Amino acid sequence: MQTKISSFDPVQYLDTQTDGTPIVILTGMGCSYHEWYEIVQTLQTTNRVLSFHRHSWREGDGVHRTSHAVQQLKTLLTHCNVDEPILLVGHSYGGLIAQEFAIHHPDQLKGLLLVDSTSVDLHELDTLDTPVLDTLSSDATWIEQCRHYATQTKDQLRHLVQPVLTPEQHRLPKTIQSALLNFQTEPTLYAMMATEVTHWKMDAQRIKRNTFPDLPLIVIGRDQRQAIAEGLQDGLPETEVRQLEETWHQLILRQANLTKTATVRFAEGAGHAVHLDRPELVIAAIRQLDQTPVKDVSQ
Repeated sequence: MQTKISSFDPVQYLDTQTDGTPIVILTGMGCSYHEWYEIVQTLQTTNRVLSFHRHSWREGDGVHRTSHAVQQLKTLLTHCNVDEPILLVGHSYGGLIAQEFAIHHPDQLKGLLLVDSTSVDLHELDTLDTPVLDTLSSDATWIEQCRHYATQTKDQLRHLVQPVLTPEQHRLPKTIQSALLNFQTEPTLYAMMATEVTHWKMDAQRIKRNTFPDLPLIVIGRDQRQAIAEGLQDGLPETEVRQLEETWHQLILRQANLTKTATVRFAEGAGHAVHLDRPELVIAAIRQLDQTPVKDVSQ
């Protein structure tokens, strides 16, 4: 499936236009590339870094799926005249997109980094006995909320969402903090998220049916103990949080089986936002991939 991108807003994509192997960051669902500011600042001294906000590009049919994002990435690379193999970094839902891109365009990749990535087996999370978590964050609840937010104006969303920054985001420059707060009041962001959540399990199963290419791969997962502690701090039931985190941990481990030479690491002290909690680990993994010789993975 492909979707023609009918508009290209230069405000909504990042290109450092610096020298070195291009690194493309695919952000998580509802996340901005501004969160990656510290990593980008470091990497741009040796590499070219690109990213984009998926919601800012109008889609012909108004539907956002992993296949749409893959086409968006191809359009970005063409627009920015990137014609050499890239290092692809996918966080959370962005990791699911990255896996689809790798399957269909392995010749365009020098290496892949999955950062606490959504699994192709994410449907297994639905089998857990977690009634409280299901009530708070089921797909149906999420979709309904996002659809409602999508009908609101930016001013209305400021009152509904009441955008806040995490402690890690507060250490970023004021201009970046402002951009992150503004990002949370974009109605099109929520329209996109509603369709992404509607289709993500179907997309995951479709991606899983394909053969994954043998390319350099590093998998980074969050710290299970840290994630449990954060869940308990939020007042969630311990039995449910432990079930969720143990299953998520196993799904991350399983991603290391995508290739013969993949490595998996867990970021001590980091929650889901590994790029904010442990940016140095992400940078080190990217540096390692950049030093790996390019393999011929073309079919």
